[in-house]
Amino acid sequence: MIKIYTRVEWEELKQRRDIGSWETQEKAVKDIIEEVRERGDQALKDYTLKFDGASLKSLIVEDEELKEAKDKVGPEFIRTLHRAIKNIEKYHRRQIRNSLFHSEKNGIMMGYLIIPLRKVGAYIPGGTASYPSSVLMNVIPAKIAGVKEIYLATPPGKDGKINPYTLAAAGELGVTQIFKMGGAQAVGALAYGTDTVPVVDKIVGPGNIYVTLAKKQVYGDVDIDMLAGPSELLIIADSLAEPDFVAADIMTQAEHDPLAANYLVTPDRELPDKVLKAVREQLPSLSRRDII
Repeated sequence: MIKIYTRVEWEELKQRRDIGSWETQEKAVKDIIEEVRERGDQALKDYTLKFDGASLKSLIVEDEELKEAKDKVGPEFIRTLHRAIKNIEKYHRRQIRNSLFHSEKNGIMMGYLIIPLRKVGAYIPGGTASYPSSVLMNVIPAKIAGVKEIYLATPPGKDGKINPYTLAAAGELGVTQIFKMGGAQAVGALAYGTDTVPVVDKIVGPGNIYVTLAKKQVYGDVDIDMLAGPSELLIIADSLAEPDFVAADIMTQAEHDPLAANYLVTPDRELPDKVLKAVREQLPSLSRRDII
């Protein structure tokens, strides 16, 4: 539900939000990770059936599934992907750091050596949602950095298939392997390995509270990028802001999770009503409108 707050209410609201204690969820995540460490692939399949409603024979996405996904999304989407890939690559190439060494006259050498990680696991939210953008934003930096093996984990739908748009994005980037697994169990598998899933050096990517807590628990045994959820967004806009764009930005984050928190701060008294109107107009066409 979207509400309009006064200045006084905002002073109270802007304090760091308390989304409650997660002791129950933390214990559940701990138990899931332990199960994956003990029972490996079978635990992953059991949890996929329990949480995603999919009965899997194999955790691995086959080449035929990638081809089928590319055919399903169509050439226009693939062209759009390539444009996005080109832009994102251009940005991240500018972030590349090179090794540096310096020798003193007394023979002492100083400097640092930069080498890429060997294996990275990218977690991509899935199920009913499609996040090809998350594939691009997590896989491309790893490729630019020189990571040789990039593994992707994303939960399947009840039919046991991965969203075709997510698969198409992964296919165009040439990831090493894609696994049909999600949630805390996927993070545990990437951190500690199974017969099918390799141990990686780093886990990246966003997810729900269970994924976030799992990344928190495995950190130290494996590197992570950050604790990325639940999503938070603060937009500061004045009377010149385009209401349709502001509404779209808010809903882009709101669709991620029922726990997402999104705020618009503005000195303009008319903008909130315009944004609410734009939200109501755009909402019916969005597949995740119930979460928003």
